[in-house]
Amino acid sequence: MQNLENLYHQYIQGHRITTDSRTIHEGDVFIALKGENFNGNNFVLQAIEAGASISVTDDETYRNHPKCVWVPDTLRFLQDIAAYHRHRLGIPILGITGTNGKTTTKELCNAVLSMKYKTFATQGNFNNHIGVPLTLLSMDESTQFGIVEMGANHPGEIKALCEIADPDYGIITNIGEAHLEGFGSYENIIATKKQLYDHIRAKNGKLFVNAEDSLLMELSEEIEKSTYGKNGSTLKGEIKQSIPFLVYALRTLKGDLYICTHLIGGYNFENAMAASCLGFEMGISPLEIQKAIESYQPSNLRSQLIKTSQNTIILDAYNANPSSMKAALNNFKEFRADNKMLILGEMRELGENSVQAHEEIFNLTQNGNFTQIILVGDNFEHYRNSSNFIRHFSTTDELIIWLKEEKIEEACILVKGSRGNKLERIVEYL
Repeated sequence: MQNLENLYHQYIQGHRITTDSRTIHEGDVFIALKGENFNGNNFVLQAIEAGASISVTDDETYRNHPKCVWVPDTLRFLQDIAAYHRHRLGIPILGITGTNGKTTTKELCNAVLSMKYKTFATQGNFNNHIGVPLTLLSMDESTQFGIVEMGANHPGEIKALCEIADPDYGIITNIGEAHLEGFGSYENIIATKKQLYDHIRAKNGKLFVNAEDSLLMELSEEIEKSTYGKNGSTLKGEIKQSIPFLVYALRTLKGDLYICTHLIGGYNFENAMAASCLGFEMGISPLEIQKAIESYQPSNLRSQLIKTSQNTIILDAYNANPSSMKAALNNFKEFRADNKMLILGEMRELGENSVQAHEEIFNLTQNGNFTQIILVGDNFEHYRNSSNFIRHFSTTDELIIWLKEEKIEEACILVKGSRGNKLERIVEYL
């Protein structure tokens, strides 16, 4: 393969990088990736015809094509060129991982940092071995601060992402049981998430740690950090209200500063405090932090409060695991409403823990004074006939058919489930 530096300056620098031949803009660089169900090499010529300046491919067929650059492994090329680009920019990078809340924390950190810096943060769910390199390559000479979300569902993945992004700062939101099928054990989850801390330690960087989380405090021992929480932390805060929206007080040198968010539930306190702590560290004034966080509107199916002509809906259908499901249910129990309903989708990728995890969630639903509980997915099949106010549907499509016939009105409804359930599709019928 040609020298990486020469390839970068000859082809990559100043160009938009894409791995999707369907979204080519004039002058883009198309990198043909392969997966189990796709092969970008099949679209090399199509990308060029659509306006790509070059296509990067590992298919020998195009080795001598004048508008192709051949490399041994396009995925490795994408990751290596992104790491080179990151170091060439030389900007500070914040890495964020965790079981729950990492995307909300990323968005809040971006809102806060944007008060002072030109930032670029992970878009959507681009948080894996392909998304992280594309995130880095989307930063340019004008970017002053980068925020990179890092996801993982197998051991060792955070270490690999850190080697690409090389973060200077780190936040682990929490460590819970998710993707157990891929990780194999909770201990493997801890070890993998901790790899962000290990990288920051080796780089002499700095962490932002929830002082209320004993596991994170233990894992971050002897690493420079600022802490946030209710007590015993660098930055102290206090929840003043969690229903319907989180209101919290920041302790500042000039007294308490109340921040009225558009975030639903007390479980978002840690996410907001992480962003607040980062803001203080980066020289952003308390009033600017307040403005940034109060202006943030949740989206992407995460804790959205939706009022339809018939009902009030809390839509939290982007993902679900045991800890996030419990937090959402406990928060919803505090809502004051006469007609509260649950529509819960099954949790995925829990392996041998799945039966127990779904039983725990089902048991948690039994003491919330809910008028009706709707369960979706085969993992909830066992509870199909457990009572007359519980309904079970194998799929979201089956639920939609039922909703078209049965009109639900004047209800407050929590809609929560794993991404595979696609429960957001039911909102138009509520």
